[in-house]
Amino acid sequence: MYLLQQLANALPVAALYAVLAFGYAIAFGVTRRVDLTYGALFAFAGQIFVLFADVGWNRLWLVLPACLALGAACSLAYTAGAGLLVGRVVMAPLLRVSPNAVIVAGLGVSLVLMETARLAAKTRSLWLPPFLNTPVALWSEGAADVSLTLIQLGNIAVMLAIVGLGALVLRFGRAGRLWRAVHDDPRAAELCGVDARSVFLGAYLVATLIACVSGILATSYYGNMDFGAGLLFGLKVVMIAGIGGAGHPLRAAAGAALLGLAETLWSAFGPMAWRDPFVLTLLIVIVVAGGRDRPVP
Repeated sequence: MYLLQQLANALPVAALYAVLAFGYAIAFGVTRRVDLTYGALFAFAGQIFVLFADVGWNRLWLVLPACLALGAACSLAYTAGAGLLVGRVVMAPLLRVSPNAVIVAGLGVSLVLMETARLAAKTRSLWLPPFLNTPVALWSEGAADVSLTLIQLGNIAVMLAIVGLGALVLRFGRAGRLWRAVHDDPRAAELCGVDARSVFLGAYLVATLIACVSGILATSYYGNMDFGAGLLFGLKVVMIAGIGGAGHPLRAAAGAALLGLAETLWSAFGPMAWRDPFVLTLLIVIVVAGGRDRPVP
């Protein structure tokens, strides 16, 4: 039963990693540049969500659902604006420059986003109250149950829906055809009348929105988003997406889900202090061994 419970616990983590990798691969597919900004946008969205939920509770005296709605709306607005600004002003001009320039710019943007959220919160670690934490039994054996909470099940459903809908759009939609054209060869796509810059900005905005929704959902479950989480998640997402192929969103999501399973099983049976070193080492080994979808020089 303990193993079954840990496998159940792996589902929310696997879904989170899958949707993050899916969103990152959408942006990477049209840039072919390693970008640490994506993880920072994920963390920034969670921090803004908690900050404005706190404002709604302590200053506006709203009920909890209204506080959460206010936090989510402000998080979507601020994160989408930040992502669009970064994509248009920072990343788009660097697309045809050395990949090192994009890495440095992404690191700088990550620090700006982290410090902006920290200063706005006055360096306070804000927490959401637990909600939708009623356990739902998935399997019963005698007096023992394998269960997940309502918010875990809701998060899994929303994240899988994002991946599924995104995959359908990329496969059958006009936006997906334009994305694939720019992904395959942006200059040839421009010769055929495709505005590669607009496709890039659209893909970057979609990736930002996926990171934002993921940040809101993850923060709703965990209750908090650490100020330093942007760099760690940025590094993790870059390598997680590389497991299945960073330029192939659905394969990147599948590879990320497998990593989420491995990380949860390590947390259950191995020392917690070595979890992140184990995960990062595993990612490095897989990415180096795979060697696919490397950024173009």
